[in-house]
Amino acid sequence: MDRLTNIAGTNLEHARSHNRRVVLEAVRLHGALSRAEIARLTTLTSQTVSNIVEELEAGGLLRAAPPRSGGRGQPATPLSIDPDGAYSVGLQFDHHGLTAVLADLSGTVRHRVEAAVPDPHPLIAVPQMAQAIRELKRKSKIDWTRVLGAGLAMPGPFNPEGRALMGPTSLAGWADPDVEAISKKIGLPLLIENDAKAAAIGEHLHGRAKRLTSFVYLFFGMGFGAGLFVDGHVYKGFGRNAGEMGHMIVETDGRACHCGNRGCLEQYVSLAAAYKALGIEQFDRQTPEELVRRLEAGDRKVQAWLRSTVPPLRRAVNVLESLLDPETIILGGVMPQPLLQYIADALPPLAVSATDQRERPTPRLLVGSAGPDTPALGAAALPIFDELNPQLNLLLKKSG
Repeated sequence: MDRLTNIAGTNLEHARSHNRRVVLEAVRLHGALSRAEIARLTTLTSQTVSNIVEELEAGGLLRAAPPRSGGRGQPATPLSIDPDGAYSVGLQFDHHGLTAVLADLSGTVRHRVEAAVPDPHPLIAVPQMAQAIRELKRKSKIDWTRVLGAGLAMPGPFNPEGRALMGPTSLAGWADPDVEAISKKIGLPLLIENDAKAAAIGEHLHGRAKRLTSFVYLFFGMGFGAGLFVDGHVYKGFGRNAGEMGHMIVETDGRACHCGNRGCLEQYVSLAAAYKALGIEQFDRQTPEELVRRLEAGDRKVQAWLRSTVPPLRRAVNVLESLLDPETIILGGVMPQPLLQYIADALPPLAVSATDQRERPTPRLLVGSAGPDTPALGAAALPIFDELNPQLNLLLKKSG
């Protein structure tokens, strides 16, 4: 079994929390593993792995299966995630509304709630998030003390310095959210992440990027962004705003953008751009699916808009491949899969780049397979893999 660079651990004792996350992620990504296989994957010592596995088993996060037989020496005991060992809530919030999922430790969605949000301002939206969580709690029959927290995926950028890139694709009142105050109102510890980065995490855990360590996830939403996985880690950048591809200039003196520039990518490639091109002034959670129905009915205006995204997207793909040398670029987000597939089919031929090699394990372009809840699934993973999560430490301490 090959060592994965994205889950390499450290043998320093003070990094126990990091190593615990590494072991959990290895088992979650690969399924049942023996202690020896975990040590090989993570580069941790056998003793370190044994100590962490013992702690996670006692805490109910890992469970042992009957030993494997057939090999030399003592039979190996495979360890797998106990889905009921812990839970988390994933929230995805954008102009179309709110999606809330309750996921178990394996990432399986136990319950799901959708809600329209008439006003995205925190004074209106946060109480609706709290109501969605209460609805999940009412529907579920789980031990709620094992819920590690909530993750919130929403459009960025966050804390913009200088001239703020706030406008139609950003959410009013969320430039500098008070995470602690929101956490108190929803009743759970909260982590907030850009929707593109959260979706990249969701695709890595549940979709076509499960075995990839370096890839770009292009997020098609009301705006346009990217989640960047570089050598197994999400690249966030100096101000946590890496991947704001929507404001990459692809047309000189092009369409005016709310950021103050002209020719920004999201003015050509985003649901907001589609709505504007098609004359759609009122939209809700069902509007993207309406575009699919129109496409399937042969609507030439929808086809023309989809084809219009190709030239600027080709430029963006060329820049990303030249800069990052990813294993693949994945098209995803909240745009429905048939629309993404139409764009993916129209994009070739791509410009020659360093990644254009004859023998490559994955295609240069893929359409995401984790589905429209990908950002919420990624958000739900945030509390589980947060190395400093006090809820997880409390749960293990109580079990110990």
